[in-house]
Amino acid sequence: MYQENIKEIENLITNYFEGIFYGDITKLESCFHKNVYIYGDIKGVDYLKSVNEYLEGVKSRQSPRDLNENLKMKIIGIDIMGKIAMAKLHVPMLGYNYYDYLSLTKINNDWKIVNKLFTHVQ
Repeated sequence: MYQENIKEIENLITNYFEGIFYGDITKLESCFHKNVYIYGDIKGVDYLKSVNEYLEGVKSRQSPRDLNENLKMKIIGIDIMGKIAMAKLHVPMLGYNYYDYLSLTKINNDWKIVNKLFTHVQ
């Protein structure tokens, strides 16, 4: 069961990375539960948005791919306990050095992001 869950979570995170990198809103939206709020800070400025506001922001900006960046996003670690999991990710892009903590839950046999926390580290 663990191996199956880890593979499913890795696939979800790959979709998450590709959605962000390519600006693929459909792929990115499929990763999130509909009631997610995203909390973080960007250079010390607080950030709080609903998943819909977040997706609109991704949609309206140039994607890292459009700006000729290389996809350097990676999984640092995943911790699974039953139907919940935490993922720590390194998400460098658009001149920022982001780290994400994603809370995941298995809902109707699909893993979904139910919370996203992030920060920019210099």
